[in-house]
Amino acid sequence: MIKRVTLGKEISLGVINEPGVLARITSFLVNNSINIEAILGYTTEVGQRAGLMFITDNNKTAIDAFLDQGFHDIMENDVLIVELENKPGALKNISELLARNGININYIYATACVGGCPVKVVLSTPDNKETFNILTEG
Repeated sequence: MIKRVTLGKEISLGVINEPGVLARITSFLVNNSINIEAILGYTTEVGQRAGLMFITDNNKTAIDAFLDQGFHDIMENDVLIVELENKPGALKNISELLARNGININYIYATACVGGCPVKVVLSTPDNKETFNILTEG
């Protein structure tokens, strides 16, 4: 069920939670020919702050674009990117494997696709390298 596991980097961006902020951010990315491969958005303080986490095809250029536009709450975090078959039980199987090995998941988000293409699951654990080894050894 696991097609591929890679150690990757995500961009974490803190923003003011207001209408249009995602449109502005995605415009910066489009203007720099950067593709978003996965995204997570959430509010941190009711009506005040929000966070966005991105997997892109060019983090350096994306971070430079955000800095050029005045964003400062930017981090690049280590994550695991797991490509799974898009079928029932795929996520269950890896979550059970991690549980059996005592691996806690800090956070998780994913993409989905119909028509047989893989699902990308982005996750962070207390030890991504150990988790990588567990997932690749299966």
